[in-house]
Amino acid sequence: MADTAAVQLRRVLNLIPHLADGEDHAHEDVAILAGTSIDNLMSDFHSISERFDAPGGFVDGVSILVDEHSVSVTANHFLRPMRLTMAELCALELGLMLLRRDRTPVEQAPIDRALERLRQTVSRIAASDPHEGTRYADLASAGSSAHLAALRSAVRDHHKVRLSYRAGAATETTERVVCPYSLAFAEQMWYVVTTSEDGGLRFFRLDRIENVEVLGDEFEPNASVAALALESGRAFHADGARRMTVRYSPRIARWVAEREGKKPDADGSLTIQHQVADDSWALRHVLQYGPDAEIVEPEDLRRQLAEKLERCVGG
Repeated sequence: MADTAAVQLRRVLNLIPHLADGEDHAHEDVAILAGTSIDNLMSDFHSISERFDAPGGFVDGVSILVDEHSVSVTANHFLRPMRLTMAELCALELGLMLLRRDRTPVEQAPIDRALERLRQTVSRIAASDPHEGTRYADLASAGSSAHLAALRSAVRDHHKVRLSYRAGAATETTERVVCPYSLAFAEQMWYVVTTSEDGGLRFFRLDRIENVEVLGDEFEPNASVAALALESGRAFHADGARRMTVRYSPRIARWVAEREGKKPDADGSLTIQHQVADDSWALRHVLQYGPDAEIVEPEDLRRQLAEKLERCVGG
């Protein structure tokens, strides 16, 4: 891969304002301006024009005409200085802060950089520009040290705990009594490791625990659970060695490869294996890519996917 998706997007976003002057520009001149080759330049323009949805960062009304020797861009959006209103800037800050508080510390770093740039922009807006007093949003604490201490005590003494827990997508808190076999640390976040009623492993993130009550009931320690290793530094576990092989089409393989740290095949596609802890997750993962992802094996997952698609088509 010559460029990452981020590099390509940055190059295109920098190019379009320069080209939006109504004039034809020679391919060679544009390539020099972009600091890339003509082949990469053509790939950039094809990436934009061959999409069926609206590319992130673009708006309707931007037309790109590429012929054999030149390229031109028509866009009225660059005839005036581009600027967000104070209300729009505050809405972005509000959304980023809410997003930040629901992410682990590792995931917060790029959000913090975006917030810093946003606040620098806000500071340059005239004081007379109203912002309706909305500048900050917060959620619950990112994890209680008191809860962590109580859980450590329960793990050590083999006492059950009652957790008040709100899952990431939940709107209400639920209570559950669990056996805290161990505590695991992944992506700078603490997790309680326990088991569900059917014996499967469960992880409860500390920052989503609203209350911890250590109970008098004891439980038998489980060495296999307590010694659980976190795969790839994430709170994830799959019983056995069940794996799913997925082929991603050249249309999306580049982005999947960047995310997974892999290299596409010679034909531009990507075939990789995923460890499967839950068949439902496996089917959701493949379905999100539509026709651009195919389960190669195992056969039973291919069959489940086909049956699911038939039910969708049938009604």
